[in-house]
Amino acid sequence: MRMEWWILLSVYVVATGILFFIPKNKIRLAVVAFLFTQVITFLTGLAVVETGLLEYPVRLFASVNRTSFTYEHYAYPVICAAFNVWYPNKRGALIQLGYYVGFSSVLSGVEVIIEKYTDLIKYVYWEWYITWITICVSLFLARLFCVWFFSKPALDNKPNAPDRS
Repeated sequence: MRMEWWILLSVYVVATGILFFIPKNKIRLAVVAFLFTQVITFLTGLAVVETGLLEYPVRLFASVNRTSFTYEHYAYPVICAAFNVWYPNKRGALIQLGYYVGFSSVLSGVEVIIEKYTDLIKYVYWEWYITWITICVSLFLARLFCVWFFSKPALDNKPNAPDRS
């Protein structure tokens, strides 16, 4: 078995392992973040591959889709779910910004290493900083969506709101 297939297998094992550490009371948040991220990665991943900016020479379901199923439909959505579950809500803006920078930097760094030493991804008209920006933006969009999705409606602002006294 080639090294690339071992990497893909280990990515599935690690991503599945991350799911087991999600607290029970945050499973709904994780599922919403996971599914929303899949929508983002499906659309952008397909656009990037079809325009020839990236290639995935070794991938699952090669006859069906030219994107990386492993990364875009499983591993990255799991990481985004974990990002949202353990997001430092009650910390300062600098810590929250550092959270985005840290996640984006680690994921981009791993991708650069994988691009350099394997056939899992090949940059055609792409650079590491584009990956960093797209990861950061997608984490931000997923966070915004989760905050919106789980926000409680303000009953006091509705015209026929029940009396809360």
